This record gives sequence, C-alpha cells and structure tokens, in this order.
Amino acid sequence: MYTPHNMRTGAGAYARLGVETSVMSASPHQLITMLFDGAKTAIGMARHHMAAGDTEAKGNAISKAIGIVDNGLKAGLDAQAAGEAGAELVANLSALYDYIVQRLFRANLHNDVLALDEADRLLENVASAWREIDDRARG
Repeated sequence: MYTPHNMRTGAGAYARLGVETSVMSASPHQLITMLFDGAKTAIGMARHHMAAGDTEAKGNAISKAIGIVDNGLKAGLDAQAAGEAGAELVANLSALYDYIVQRLFRANLHNDVLALDEADRLLENVASAWREIDDRARG
C-alpha cells in the first residue's frame, strides 16, 4: 500500500523525471539558464539552513551551488568558440565564477550571510544578462 515514505520516494522520482525530461529537450541556452536557476535555488536553501543553524544542510546546499558554478557554468565556458572578440569576456566570466566560488566557501566556513548574498547577487547579474540575450534572440 502507499505509505508516506513511498509517496515521498515516488514524488522524488517524478520530480527527477521531470528535470531529466526538461534537460533532454532544452537548448544549450536553456541549459545555462537552468544552471543559473539551480545555483540560485541552492543559495536560497543555504541561506535558509544557515538561519536555522543546520550546518550539515547548509554545507550541502553551498556545495551544490559551488558545483553548479564551477563544474557547470565555468566548465561550460569555451574561449575557442568565443573567438578573438569573445576571449576577454570568457576570461572575465571565468575570473568572476572563481570569485563567486570563493565567496561561497567563505559563506560556508564563517556562516557569512553577506558573502552568500554577494554570490547570489553576482550570479543574478550574469543570469539576467543571459536571459536578456535569449529574449532578444527570440524577438
């Protein structure tokens, strides 16, 4: 029969399937947007856990955000594809992502909500520019 545990497990599987389906059908531009959204969600969870004093959950959420920034957003940068004109932009974004990761580490080590807020704000600035590019491309 259905138990609360089975319902949570089933709901989790359904949610994962929905995310996997979204990823499989997303354009490269949409995938980057999903990474920004995932990082923002992880930072929001870290903020919540930090306020609640849940050190382990905070650390897990910040680790997730770091992974998205470092292994997703930064790893996706391609200086060769950007060409000569975009090489400087790629270098600047790479340095910005490194700085954001440093701020997230600081937030984790020192329960520094200001560092967490700064990382969130910086990511949102890049994400909003990224969304604007998508809006212009569609229009």
